[in-house]
Amino acid sequence: MHPYAIIRLGGKQYVVREGETFLVDRMDSEQGKTFQPEILFLGGAGEGELAPKSGAVTAKVVDHVRGPKIRIGKYRPKTGYKRHTGFRSSLTRIEITGLGSGGRKAAAAPKAEPKAEPQTAPAEAEAPKGLPKDYADMTVAAVTEGAKTWNRPMLDAALEYERANANRKGAVAAIESALAAKEDD
Repeated sequence: MHPYAIIRLGGKQYVVREGETFLVDRMDSEQGKTFQPEILFLGGAGEGELAPKSGAVTAKVVDHVRGPKIRIGKYRPKTGYKRHTGFRSSLTRIEITGLGSGGRKAAAAPKAEPKAEPQTAPAEAEAPKGLPKDYADMTVAAVTEGAKTWNRPMLDAALEYERANANRKGAVAAIESALAAKEDD
């Protein structure tokens, strides 16, 4: 399958391929200017990437045109009321000049990132002393429930771990409120 992209122009999404010409709502760009539209998806050959960082799609403003006239008629029976108006939309003809391979190179980068995740596991092994068992695997809800029963050293260790590693707002708030409750007792 040939490479393609899904771009957003003027609040609408278009599936485009290199060399295609199509009409979009009027743009402020001058005729002959090139630009890089917002890319939502870049794919082809069985691969794809959502929201690539690289500007792999280039487009050129071919010209500004007006759409076909649309006739609008109003009629009310038995009163003789008739009105006719018309409308022509202002459009811009766009040509996709380049669908670069920059997206394919960027697609390989996320595959390399999961390899980096196991490297963070040894850092978690250096958890503060007194941390509750399996704390790194706990969800925010589990931390909130557990914080009610943990002792002061466990709460301090959990707070230190959150600030150093995860920094989850809900977990930090639950631990801080449990610490405040322990101080009040």
